[in-house]
Amino acid sequence: LKFMDLSDVDTVLYRSRRITCIDKPLLSTMTRGAALLFLASLPAASAFGIPGLRTSMYTSASTSMYSSTTSDADFTARVESLFKGADKSTQYDVMIKLTFPGALSNEQFQSRVVRVLSERGYTPENTLLATSLCCDELARCLEKDLREIYGKNFNLGGLAGFPFAGNTGFGAMAAHIPDDGSVLVVYGPHVGMATSGGVGKVERAGIDLVDNCCGSAIAASNYLAGITDGGARMTAKLQQFSDFQQGAVQELILPHGRRLAEAEDRMRELPFALFDSQDLLMREIVKKGAGGAPNKIALLGGIQINTAPDTLDYFLPLRFDYMNNGGEVEEDLLDQITYI
Repeated sequence: LKFMDLSDVDTVLYRSRRITCIDKPLLSTMTRGAALLFLASLPAASAFGIPGLRTSMYTSASTSMYSSTTSDADFTARVESLFKGADKSTQYDVMIKLTFPGALSNEQFQSRVVRVLSERGYTPENTLLATSLCCDELARCLEKDLREIYGKNFNLGGLAGFPFAGNTGFGAMAAHIPDDGSVLVVYGPHVGMATSGGVGKVERAGIDLVDNCCGSAIAASNYLAGITDGGARMTAKLQQFSDFQQGAVQELILPHGRRLAEAEDRMRELPFALFDSQDLLMREIVKKGAGGAPNKIALLGGIQINTAPDTLDYFLPLRFDYMNNGGEVEEDLLDQITYI
């Protein structure tokens, strides 16, 4: 919403109780959820020249945005502090959202996810965060931000973001969820986007070279291209144990050979292909291990979009299922974080 022109705010609709929160005809019918997010995501409403903003409507809201003992204002300050000093370039934002429609800055993404889950009883005290993200240090940004909210993280992921911890790892994670608590599982591949607009490339702090991102995914894509193009040599050699994760990434991407070969932009299509493979694997793992969770499972999958140093990263949500510990989806929450 930071990048949204005020003339577009009337398109922001959230499925909850309507309130009149701002003395301006265009904004007067914003729903309660949209109004809370709008206020939470703006450091100063006066910067937008909105007269008559009744901030008391926000600070007195009954829904806790962080925990039962933390006010909405404290929550807002905590979330905003995570992104203090980041370059929120509108030009970069537009470029990313044109390439990956539906992508949210980590700031928007995190604010929306925490709000939606807090409405369902998720607090730092009763929630375990579990992530399946790539080993790349760039993938730690989102993980770190979420850990600042929920406090603890169980790592399920490996190269390219695949959940290599598998059934055993998920079972161990489920045993660490607080009694009567719930888990938020965040998973997916990542892709770089350089300031020049190149997909699959990204600037890294302290390195002059504009580097590949994700290196594991691109290596697997090149391996797959060698097969589909007929240039790969057949071999009976077993996959080396010293690099078995990369070998698995290459095997797991094989079903998408034709899809990638025919893609208009192979690098843009690659993270979507990876996500489809990871999503299938994660859903199988959750189905088998859900019974070990004491309460609810929020399964949140998508694509991380890593950007240049000191700029906001992005996340493209593709799945957000609210599940019981029987592995059944009780509610599809995707629409509640992906509205315009």
